[in-house]
Amino acid sequence: MGDRGFSETQYRRSQDPRGGEGRARRRPSLHQVGSEEPARARGGRAPPDPAPARSPTRQPVVSPRYEGAASGPGSQPRPRAGGTGKRCPDGAKTPTHRARDEEAAGASPRHGLSPEAPPRKAARVCRRWHEAASQPALWHTVTLSPPLAGRLAKSGAKAEKKLLASLEWLMPNRFSQLQRLTLIHWKSQVHPVLKLVSESCPRLTFLKLSDCHGVTPDTLVMLAKACPQLHSLDIQHSMVESTAVVSFLEEAGPRMCKLWLTYSSQTTAILGALLGGCCPQLRVLEVSTGINRNSTPLQLPVEALQKGCPQLQVLRLLNLMWLPKPSGRVVTPGPGFPSLEELCLAGSSCNFVSNEALGRLLHDSPNLRLLDLRGCARITPGGLHDLPCQDLEQLHLGLYGTSDRLTLAKEGSHLLTQKWCHALRELDLSGQGFSEKDLEQALAAFSVTPGASHPALCSLNLRGTRVTPSTVSSVISSCPGLLYLNLESCRCLPRGLKRAYRGQEEVQWCLEQLLTSPPSSS
Repeated sequence: MGDRGFSETQYRRSQDPRGGEGRARRRPSLHQVGSEEPARARGGRAPPDPAPARSPTRQPVVSPRYEGAASGPGSQPRPRAGGTGKRCPDGAKTPTHRARDEEAAGASPRHGLSPEAPPRKAARVCRRWHEAASQPALWHTVTLSPPLAGRLAKSGAKAEKKLLASLEWLMPNRFSQLQRLTLIHWKSQVHPVLKLVSESCPRLTFLKLSDCHGVTPDTLVMLAKACPQLHSLDIQHSMVESTAVVSFLEEAGPRMCKLWLTYSSQTTAILGALLGGCCPQLRVLEVSTGINRNSTPLQLPVEALQKGCPQLQVLRLLNLMWLPKPSGRVVTPGPGFPSLEELCLAGSSCNFVSNEALGRLLHDSPNLRLLDLRGCARITPGGLHDLPCQDLEQLHLGLYGTSDRLTLAKEGSHLLTQKWCHALRELDLSGQGFSEKDLEQALAAFSVTPGASHPALCSLNLRGTRVTPSTVSSVISSCPGLLYLNLESCRCLPRGLKRAYRGQEEVQWCLEQLLTSPPSSS
């Protein structure tokens, strides 16, 4: 080590990330943040660090999409700092300085903000990147969750108060241009957080409350008045009083576009407000069951909903025991949903959706693109064939052990493919009771498409059907864009081929095996 000009001990000390004599450093106060050299403790030496020292050439992990963003539009991105424990010539910061900056910004990981957030990663690289990450324009989407969520109630409340203390600085200084906010597992401090949002986030457009408690009518009304651009509300799996939601819709209803609800005994009052026309511009409505399933059937007056929400584009009634309210002796067709593009009535148990109910919903929906009727065993191919939509792209009719095969239709599947084979991208017939010949006739429609173009089919689910090897070979050969094929539990196929195939290579391998394998009766 003589040629280096200093001893081996001095060389090891120079590589110590703590620098100098390796003394313990005192936690910087707020007035010390930004100083050039870290403050040293006045006491003795700190105990040895059990972790090995970083290599001088180790690079910090940075989100790729923020590389070079902090140097300005006309400059080159600065190289990253090493881990030597000293300030780098290019302005990069050591871990100690980065911790100071984060504490000054009120964004300490101890207070619940995710340390993996891309703007926070970028702020740790160097000064200029820290300045860029401090711009409110980067903080347009934020998710806040107390770090002790799911533990004891006292610990959770304490964690919420710590995070709230950080938000008192972050809201006006970082979140002034916030557009999308998600709160998860807040039990006691929802009102103070939303109050800060109403005071500092006038551009908020989307609010999601997941597993949150204590949301009062005054809180939501205050938010609706302070955020004139707020048009989307998701309160699924949260304990929110119906009066709070109704008051919010009465205030922000004319501009509301999207609404997500969890079905409960209080949902009737919220739906009553929608039926009254408080949200004429609503485009997305989703109602699903919570963890504790409600066995009370949901009676929905279809015609009243069509009048109250004429601009609806997406309607999802998921896992509900849903049935339309009887229309009376004189059947008067409603105005329909002329803009509807997606209808999901999927459920894991028996439901009461019939051809008549489906016709009342879709009798004036020519632009429908997605129809999800999984679990709806009462729907027949004839009822689907009478729908006015001509360019359906996704059709899901899968049955997953929810009905008796003896009552399922044995024929008519060709009515579906002959009508929509030119546009279908996803088709799910799993669990249906169509015969071998009927399925062969149905899937043969994809081999003859108008204009001699290849079919658009890329996903086909035939799980548990009576499809034959020749039918499967024909549909694979006719659909070169097929990327997903489910043949699980297909009794007419050879053993070893009854599985799901993902990707073009696996689908083509299945075709080769079907063409070369001998006929099998298993």
